[in-house]
Amino acid sequence: MGAVADTPAAAVLLRLLQLAVFLAFGVAAVCPAAQASTVHHYHFLVKRVSVTRLCRQKSILTVNGQFPGPTIRWFVQIMSQPIVHGVVGVHALMARRGPAAEPEYITQCPIQPGASFAYRVILSQEEGTLWWHAHTGFDRATVHGVIVIHPSRGTTFPFQFHKNQRVEELPPIILGEWWRDDDVTDLLEETKRTGRDVKPSDANTINGEPGDLFPCSSRGTSVVAVERGKTYLLRLINAGLTNHMFFAVAGHRLMVVATDARYTKPFAADHVMVAPGQTVDALLDADDRSARGQCRYYMAARTFVSDTTVPFNNSTATAVLEYTRTRRGTPRRRPPVFPTATLPAMNDIGAAEAYTARLRSLASEEHPVDVPARVDERLVVTMTVNLLPCAANAPCSGPGGARLAASLNNASFVNPSAVDVLRAYYFRRSGSARGVYEADFPDHPPSVFNFTDPGVRSSGLVGAATERGTRVKVLEHGAAIEVVFQDTAVLGTVSHPMHLHGFSFYVVGRGLGNFDERRDPARYNLADPPLQNTVAVPKGGWTAIRFRADNPAVWFVHCHFDRHMVWGMDTVFIVKDGKTPDAKMMRPPWNMPQC
Repeated sequence: MGAVADTPAAAVLLRLLQLAVFLAFGVAAVCPAAQASTVHHYHFLVKRVSVTRLCRQKSILTVNGQFPGPTIRWFVQIMSQPIVHGVVGVHALMARRGPAAEPEYITQCPIQPGASFAYRVILSQEEGTLWWHAHTGFDRATVHGVIVIHPSRGTTFPFQFHKNQRVEELPPIILGEWWRDDDVTDLLEETKRTGRDVKPSDANTINGEPGDLFPCSSRGTSVVAVERGKTYLLRLINAGLTNHMFFAVAGHRLMVVATDARYTKPFAADHVMVAPGQTVDALLDADDRSARGQCRYYMAARTFVSDTTVPFNNSTATAVLEYTRTRRGTPRRRPPVFPTATLPAMNDIGAAEAYTARLRSLASEEHPVDVPARVDERLVVTMTVNLLPCAANAPCSGPGGARLAASLNNASFVNPSAVDVLRAYYFRRSGSARGVYEADFPDHPPSVFNFTDPGVRSSGLVGAATERGTRVKVLEHGAAIEVVFQDTAVLGTVSHPMHLHGFSFYVVGRGLGNFDERRDPARYNLADPPLQNTVAVPKGGWTAIRFRADNPAVWFVHCHFDRHMVWGMDTVFIVKDGKTPDAKMMRPPWNMPQC
């Protein structure tokens, strides 16, 4: 496997990158003896390596030459000031008071070729599994890794039901996608140039490998070893660009115990559904008696497609769960068992919704909920795939001879280019915000219609056009906020994975059809709703979230289908300062990258 050398000259050869990295609490303490005041430094270098998948060799971007990238581990309360150096930064999901590494032109400008930048992150409250990833274009297809937050010293997982029960960890499972012949940057540039949809990936992957159901893939297939009678913690991440995914293990049920680094009420499941950006923690009992002790079992990840009218990747990635010892000694190498009965079909919307509906916060004395019972402001936000006319000097060939776009409340977001939103806002007294953004993101859709009617476009009452602009929403510090995400059928209904930076939020309600502001809030779950940072809005339906705007900074809101984000299905929430010093946004570092 060839790699670009770790030198500044080699780094200059890389295209311009600004990589925001998902970090929801902090960075790992790798030394068991670390003290509370310790600061740990992590060096990330983006470099190209050559890899072979699906019988074809190609060059990909990586961090430190690893694909997937390095796993970061730490213990709660071990440290408070992690620092990451290099040409990748740290994007802290719950970074307090910002500024943190976020998408380019939102909280910082791109890091220049050959340059580096160090991010210092103030930690928050998560415990469990999160991840870091690139936030430029489609680079996160290969630039990503896992973040593991262990319970603090002297405590244990709340799901260890017996004091003498020991839960061991399996290697993290990262779900992804692979394009055999295409560089992901070229794919993005092609869709920008033509206005067409992005070409579907050729395979799903588990830890960067398609699995032995694909040609030329047997040797690289991940094999995870377990011992009969033990209980294991499985950490699952969907790092894919375009697909929700079902995941199941043949011959075994999973006990779901957390999502997005927040504990849930444990429940047994034959499968899980993981949206792009989400994580799931689940227990696996190494007891295969129900499968007659076959010793080798597939862990399988299959695309969940909520809209089958557009091209999609209909594939299943596999890894192998293998028992290292059996009652009769070393197991024979036999073909793995496939989870035929428990892995849902790729278009099984009912299976996806049934799984999601079971998520509930733990709501215990040690892990209480704090759901705003009343809200100060409610936003109803429609999510729409749109069309834009081709420019006279830039012909395109999208649907109907137009260009695909996307929007929230018919506002299609455009990144600024001269300066990032964060600095424009922070230094607004000098007038620098003028011309960078407009603080007029609409609180409600500009027009009301039957959003989920499949015939809405053919009726001629609603067009597919949208308005482009850099429109943001300013929130009062401490305000209780509700956001209702509403799917629309303008160009077809689809389940959108919506993500909010800077906060975890309570998913208090969801339903099919159109949200009814008079009736639906009465059915909200305010007792134990799941606390997440990414939520899969149901196809042809809505989801309501609540959070308290107590984190002053500039925070990105976007669909985690990367093509939708690039097309404009995003906006920015700016949370104002509070009254006390610790409730004010931190000043941007003097050495922030310049545009």
